[in-house]
Amino acid sequence: MTTIKLHANTSATPEQFIASLTDFGPGRAELFGNSADRYLQIHDRGKTQADVTEGSRGVWERLHYDWSNPTHVTLTTTDSNAWGRNSGHTYDLTVNPNGNTTVDYTVVREGKNLRGRLLEVVVRSVGKSVLVKAFDNTVKAIEARAESQKEAG
Repeated sequence: MTTIKLHANTSATPEQFIASLTDFGPGRAELFGNSADRYLQIHDRGKTQADVTEGSRGVWERLHYDWSNPTHVTLTTTDSNAWGRNSGHTYDLTVNPNGNTTVDYTVVREGKNLRGRLLEVVVRSVGKSVLVKAFDNTVKAIEARAESQKEAG
C-alpha cells in the first residue's frame, strides 16, 4: 500500500473547495485532470455524500464521497479496475488567521490486481511528481473558479 501526502495553501474557502470537489457536472476534468467526463457516473447523491465512478486513461474507481464534516472530506474506494478497498483520498481543510485555507491531501493506493500493483509501484516511485502537479493544478483551478464567482456575485 502506498500513501502520499500533499499540502497546499489556497485563497479558496473550505466551502468553495468542497463545492468544487463535489461538483460532478460536465467539465470536471478542468478541475480534476484524472476525472474524464466519459468515465463520470453519479450513482447516488445526497446533501453530504455521493457515490460516483470516475477515472481516466483506462483506470476507474467508484468512490463514496463524504463531506458531512466541513473540514474533513473522505473519498473511499468501493470498486475499481485497479485499486483495492483500502484505497482512497482525504482532504483536511484548515482556515488560517490570514483567511487562506490549508489543504492537506492524502491519497492511498493499494493495487488489487497485477495492473493495480504495477500502477502502485509507479505511483510510489515517479508518480508522486505527477500527483503534485495535478494537485497544484486543481488548487489553482478551484481558486480561479472561486474568484470568478466572487466577481460575478
